[in-house]
Amino acid sequence: MSTTTNPEAGLSALYGSNCFSNAVMRERLPKSVFAELQAVQAGEAELSLAVAEVVAASMRDWAIEKGATHFTHWFHPLSGLSAEKHESFISPTGDGRVIMEFSGKELTKGEPDASSFPSGGLRATFEARGYTAWDATSPAFLKRSPSGVTLCIPTAFVSYFGHALDKKVPLLRSMEALSAVALRVLKSLGDTRSRRVVATVGPEQEYFLVSKAAFLKRPDLLLAGRTVFGSMPAKGQEMEDHYYGAIGEKVAAFMNELNTELWALGVAAKTQHNEVAPNQFELACIFTSANLAADANQLVMETIIKVAERHGLVALLHEKPFDGVNGSGKHINWSMSTDWGSNLLEPGDDPVSNARFLLFAAAVIEAVDTRAGLLRAAAATAGNDRRLGGNEAPPSVISIFLGEALSGILDALVEGRPCESPSGGCLEIGTSTLPKLPRDITDRNRTSPFAFTGNKFEFRMVASSQSAATPATVLNAAVAGVLAGYADRLEAVAAKGGNVASEVSRIVVESYKAHRRVVFDGNGYSPEWAKEAERRGLPRFRSAVEAIPEFASASAVALFSGLGVFSKEELESRCVIYLERYAKQINIEAGVMGDMSRRSIFPAASRLAAEFAREGTELAAVGAPSAAQELRARRLAELAASLAEKTEVLEKALEAAQEIEEPLACAKAYRESVVPRMDELRLVGDALERLMDKAAWPFPSYEDLLFTL
Repeated sequence: MSTTTNPEAGLSALYGSNCFSNAVMRERLPKSVFAELQAVQAGEAELSLAVAEVVAASMRDWAIEKGATHFTHWFHPLSGLSAEKHESFISPTGDGRVIMEFSGKELTKGEPDASSFPSGGLRATFEARGYTAWDATSPAFLKRSPSGVTLCIPTAFVSYFGHALDKKVPLLRSMEALSAVALRVLKSLGDTRSRRVVATVGPEQEYFLVSKAAFLKRPDLLLAGRTVFGSMPAKGQEMEDHYYGAIGEKVAAFMNELNTELWALGVAAKTQHNEVAPNQFELACIFTSANLAADANQLVMETIIKVAERHGLVALLHEKPFDGVNGSGKHINWSMSTDWGSNLLEPGDDPVSNARFLLFAAAVIEAVDTRAGLLRAAAATAGNDRRLGGNEAPPSVISIFLGEALSGILDALVEGRPCESPSGGCLEIGTSTLPKLPRDITDRNRTSPFAFTGNKFEFRMVASSQSAATPATVLNAAVAGVLAGYADRLEAVAAKGGNVASEVSRIVVESYKAHRRVVFDGNGYSPEWAKEAERRGLPRFRSAVEAIPEFASASAVALFSGLGVFSKEELESRCVIYLERYAKQINIEAGVMGDMSRRSIFPAASRLAAEFAREGTELAAVGAPSAAQELRARRLAELAASLAEKTEVLEKALEAAQEIEEPLACAKAYRESVVPRMDELRLVGDALERLMDKAAWPFPSYEDLLFTL
């Protein structure tokens, strides 16, 4: 007798099975406790120890039922990775036995060594105390591994004096700041229903997969996450056959297990596909609150790496692991919604008369124009410097794509012209066998760093290896700063009995007129745009080193401190940390490059040159043609000598940079002196690879890495 299964029921049982979600807590907690916890999550009440004790007991029982023996406070220090210290549930009873305990205090507070994480001067080596605090808005979850099951509790990480030492605290602060000012605006518009405005985020994660066997033979991939040498094979991505191509069986098996793990964790992985470059892929998750999205994206990155390992693969999250093909980004889809589900960036059927939409859209445009430097800084990494502006990612000039429809509406308002709401209409395909497709009122523009995509903005500049928290924090704060000014104006008019609707129109017109210079709907890759952007006075930050100091600029300090998102000290610390991280990354890349050149490439090239020279001599001795052999030997010897020379030049530049202590000066030295020497050395190394026999080249080639799994 055949049996059938119900995929929907199976997925429903799987989804969130390893997540202590609100749905689970609703079932397991007393109604009064769950209600109090929901008030805490909504920011309407403070967490009491009594509630924490009940939640801790329930969380412990749930975790132990599922096999957990340990718990950990899971947090995101400024290293860019997640951190965890595991504690067992066991507690000795005094008679040689143990019981499984987990208190409200253990749930709400931990104490990692704060001096061992990046602090940018907020903590000295001898100042070790730091605290982790339970984030009740983000659900606990279970991590499973061959060694056991661990209960992971999302937490914030702060210093002894309350300074934020992580990505989560500023993000939560920025969400509260945005909610507060957005509610003031909504109230001025007559909204009495909304109690909260939530910043929503949907990250798209790009990554590469390579064979683990090949990966382990590449010191640069192993230590730096990207190839510092590598010559492109005859085929790259020019045939455009990988993008959205049929997913191979090995990758499909990996993706299937990846989805299963993420769904069990309650992470809403939605979309997966082949990306543009060979062996490049993308995973996107459904929109949720910015804090949950940032936590989920950390889990996505961790899980991609972990599951790839099980399949004999290695996942590369670096922004530019391979020269000559597309790099990887993390597009941040960002919007704002009320607590009852109304998207503030939804234009509706009649955007011309949708005053609320136009007001909030104008605020975003103004924020992007006035805080372009901060947005660029929010995406500033050494890896992203290799990716941005490479006809695969947005240019380093911040601009906004609005689309013809929205640009037309705002232009008409500014110019006092009548305007009708556009209709996308239907797309006529030209055959009766295919349906008529409703056409969106805006196209898409993949060359824009910041694009309106119908009911949200897509920040396309973000680096693939980054936490989603930093760009979300900057966006929240930048928009909140603008909305605060709008709220002041609207409240002042209302207090005087004036016409609020007229004031809304004035704000939209004045703001867009002052800031439409940042709107550009054309080709961001064109040389003409670079010239036009300069003419418009838009700032351009060509490298991370130029952009990172924006975090500590006077205007940034005023914005963030005024909103309570960052203190001046916290901003300065991040400048130091990000500059030091840049310098350390380049230092590693340059160091491994020198090692590969001296210890592997130069000896291999020298041996091959000597072999060709010997064969040429032998051929000449018997009167056989030897010119080609001698020419190849000479060319190999010349390139090997150049390789040795440029390696020495790089190492001297590296030593000089290592001597500089001041973070900005040090990072500049790496950017201006070390990186160019690396690029020069690479040209020689790649030329040698093209000239040498494949068997003589000491590392797996791009062909091995990009076209085999």
